[in-house]
Amino acid sequence: MLADLDIAVLLPCYNEEKTILDVVRGFRQALPRARIYVYDNNSRDDTALKAALAGAIVRTERRQGKGHVVRRMFADIDADIYIMADGDGTYSPEDAPQLVLSLLTERADMVVGTRRGVTADAGRQGHAFGNRLFNRLYRTVFGADFTDIFSGYRVFSRRFVKSFPALSGGFEIETEMSVHASRLKLPVCELALDYGRRPEGSTSKLSTFRDGGKILWMFALLMKETRPFAFFGVVGLAFMLASLVLMEPVLVEYFRTGLVPRLPTWVLSVTLMLIAFLMGTVGLILDSLARSRAEQLRIHYLSLPQVRSPASRGGSSSEEDASLSGGETLSLAARSGGHR
Repeated sequence: MLADLDIAVLLPCYNEEKTILDVVRGFRQALPRARIYVYDNNSRDDTALKAALAGAIVRTERRQGKGHVVRRMFADIDADIYIMADGDGTYSPEDAPQLVLSLLTERADMVVGTRRGVTADAGRQGHAFGNRLFNRLYRTVFGADFTDIFSGYRVFSRRFVKSFPALSGGFEIETEMSVHASRLKLPVCELALDYGRRPEGSTSKLSTFRDGGKILWMFALLMKETRPFAFFGVVGLAFMLASLVLMEPVLVEYFRTGLVPRLPTWVLSVTLMLIAFLMGTVGLILDSLARSRAEQLRIHYLSLPQVRSPASRGGSSSEEDASLSGGETLSLAARSGGHR
């Protein structure tokens, strides 16, 4: 079944020279017919060179951040099925065929490899707490489609990849993928997989507080874009509560004496109440626009073929990738001296 499919393995990398060689070899062994792409994101070590020597097609994305790399990969590469993993060795390439078969048998557009034992890696207690917090927040705001929105081990159909806008710049890209699937009601499924530990000398690129703040900000932006009535309703409710708190003593005094001795407070409370109603009106209008945008995205998604026929692929893609890989390998070899 897999032999007739054009499968692309996508590995965004930043300073992963200690692990990328084994990762590429693992995917080559698990999926011998797949094309393996390593996108180097300004690494300061020999990540790109080692990936090329392992047989991967190496390309470069100059904009720093995983989101920029994913956007570039999705735009550049055509395939029937896309496998995205990290180059740090925490995801097992041996699980890739199982993920692909799950995509095919479930007729899904995205399969997420949820992580068992994610807290076993040393120093990840803060990350584990953030995972639980943000996953619970996601289920509250966007729905219960996913239990691990931060997993980087995912398999996609062509329709998902070519309909995904990819606006994020950093590690919040996985959250955007999950919201995209939930927003368009795409068929998705999850598969529990073991989560490995980084080898000695390899460190995580995640910052608990900095990246956690970025993800929280992305949650707010995605809620504003996909559920504007709920977003502006919460903002309007906050203004309304503030207005009622300021208004209450003024009204009590007015009903008791017939006077309004605190006129500035009364004006402020009325202004806050008007803003609250304005937020509600804005939310209603933007909710209609958001529904229209979702409909257009859904129509575009349905217009894309899920799996291309072998005849439509042509024979030049593999040859072109091979020539690029060879040329880039020589270029990387020439540049490697600058990293040492």
